Amino acid sequence: MPRGSLPKGVHRVKRVTKDGTRYHFYAWRGGPKYWTSTERFPREPEFLIAFSEAIKTRHSSQYMTHQMVDEFLNSTAMPPGRRTQDEYKMWALRFAEEFAADPAAMWENPKSRGEMNEWRAKWKDSPKQHDYAGTIAVRILNWARGEGKIAAHYCDRLHRIYTVDRSEIVWTDADQRVFKEVAPPWVQRVMTLACETGLRPADLVRLTRGSLESFDGVERFRVRTQKRGRVAHVPVTQELRQLIDETPADQHTLLANDRNNPLNSTSASRAIKRYRDVVSDKLSDPTLRLQDMRGTAATRLLRAGLGLNQIANHMGWELRYAAAVIEHYAAVSPAESAEVLDLLEREKQRREGKTVNAIVNAPDGAKRGES
Repeated sequence: MPRGSLPKGVHRVKRVTKDGTRYHFYAWRGGPKYWTSTERFPREPEFLIAFSEAIKTRHSSQYMTHQMVDEFLNSTAMPPGRRTQDEYKMWALRFAEEFAADPAAMWENPKSRGEMNEWRAKWKDSPKQHDYAGTIAVRILNWARGEGKIAAHYCDRLHRIYTVDRSEIVWTDADQRVFKEVAPPWVQRVMTLACETGLRPADLVRLTRGSLESFDGVERFRVRTQKRGRVAHVPVTQELRQLIDETPADQHTLLANDRNNPLNSTSASRAIKRYRDVVSDKLSDPTLRLQDMRGTAATRLLRAGLGLNQIANHMGWELRYAAAVIEHYAAVSPAESAEVLDLLEREKQRREGKTVNAIVNAPDGAKRGES
């Protein structure tokens, strides 16, 4: 070890006493103290021997679950989005509080799976929270296993009780008209932007005029999505152009509340829910929410000239799912069913034709599946 340095990870604390300055050395920040000295950089062989013995406890019963959680929260494994980070932190701290007195090594025991399920059962009346609690806990354990902090864990593939399929829940043209009759203009803008772009709430509220670009004479939004970090290109439709033109010059984001303050994803979703509840008895589904406008948007994007693969990539959907959502939307929106279904059929045929041509033109070995 070079002179004037300490072993990697050592945490040194200086304390001044009546007998002089003392340095206390800990195996890691929050770890066990293993040495006290008057020297900032002890050189005795016993110092290194004591350190080697101390770090063994990092993987033993003295390395606690709450320490593991703290290290996870300060690691690069945390997601980039602020809202997602807050959710991770909330559930991670609940996990740490529940198992604060337990060593991290307990997760190397097969019986720990039962402990995990017993903890999740606190939220059995809320299936979504029940499953999410397990999701975050398992991600912490996966991280700890990958970092070598625990040798293994037995909580992979926990059973889930939350199921949802909203592919057939969309805002029809009639739903949108009814909603806009009671919603103020600033909330109507949220609906318009969501229905025309298909972006998630977290991305909707970040849109500005600066997100616009022109490519081959076509105006579009260029957005790096928060959830997956992908770059999405959304064509500017006539309705979007009108919304942009009506945005006050001093308004930074395209969406703002009635006091001209920018919206966040939560306030945008709550605004839609508030006015939806006013007319819920007149809607095709009283549970309609902001995210359900993505089916409308998928249809709009098809009409704007995007292919199914582009729409699926933009939405984060599988191709078949994208086609199913568009087909359902057309079926419940008679005003545009004929045009949309025709576009959808032509797009399916175009994709099938490409697949056939790729097989026909492939080398003989590739056709036979040779490698």
